[in-house]
Amino acid sequence: MNIDKIVLPEYPVFLAPMEDVTDPSFRHICKHFGADMMYTEFVASEALIRDVKKTFKKLEVSDYERPIGIQLYGHNIDAMVDAAKIATEANPDLIDINYGCPVKKIATRGAGAGMLRDIPKMIKMTEEIVKATNLPVTVKTRLGWDSDELIIEDIAERLQDTGIKALTIHGRTRAQMYKGIADWTLIGKVKNNQRIKIPIIGNGDIDSPQKAKEAFDKYGVDGIMVGRATYGRPYIFKEIKYFLEHGEEMRPLTLKEKVELAKMHFTKSIEYKGERRGVYEMRRHLVSYFKGIPNFKEMRLKLVTTNEPEKVIELIDFILKNYNN
Repeated sequence: MNIDKIVLPEYPVFLAPMEDVTDPSFRHICKHFGADMMYTEFVASEALIRDVKKTFKKLEVSDYERPIGIQLYGHNIDAMVDAAKIATEANPDLIDINYGCPVKKIATRGAGAGMLRDIPKMIKMTEEIVKATNLPVTVKTRLGWDSDELIIEDIAERLQDTGIKALTIHGRTRAQMYKGIADWTLIGKVKNNQRIKIPIIGNGDIDSPQKAKEAFDKYGVDGIMVGRATYGRPYIFKEIKYFLEHGEEMRPLTLKEKVELAKMHFTKSIEYKGERRGVYEMRRHLVSYFKGIPNFKEMRLKLVTTNEPEKVIELIDFILKNYNN
């Protein structure tokens, strides 16, 4: 599969862009386990053109992460065009447009999935962004605003006509948020539309190697995107690839391997964000890495309340010594 000049393997697995999750430290870990294509956290166009320091920092990408895209969102066409120009200077491999985020404060302002309520504006915005950058432009969106507006087949054709190089479809409507079951049938219809020539990437409920294989085999998508299933399990990329290649599940990670992984991720987080923020933003990951361990309530509380990096490392080592039964 190729996205313009970006060469990807036959069955590529993408890391979904997720706010407060897909920072450089987490992307480093996912790349380590075989993520084929990754994206930054959401970048707000209005904040970027105002040169907000925290937003500008999201544009930082490394060669180790490539190929990587910067994902932009916003409701103002001029701001999105200017943001695309700024993002282009950061030298990612592509620019991705977010027309899929369902969060109320974003969608109700007409950004993210809110753009599904104004398709002419969506198309115009996409056209202008494609013209504003020499990088490939891709789009991520949903099936429609709600079950009465399942318009993804029409949108896909119109977006393709703007010059985008790939389309990612989350198999839910905005109204569903992240509830219910993703509808891959409609994703498959878009992929099998004879008029569609660009790669179609499917997203939604890919939480096992078996579901990944079904997405490729049953629906024929060019790639799959994994999001929430990566929480505490960034090695899902390796699990999927192993299953696709060998037809059987990879052996589960041992507790020792999970401890080593958690420490590597924690170290990267501190390197990138500094001690205070690095510790705070790693808490959700640390708890997820050790989810399912019996009688873990007390240790879980310590992991989410300890502030000193050295103490956190001691707690992680303690887990290996005392829960490895």
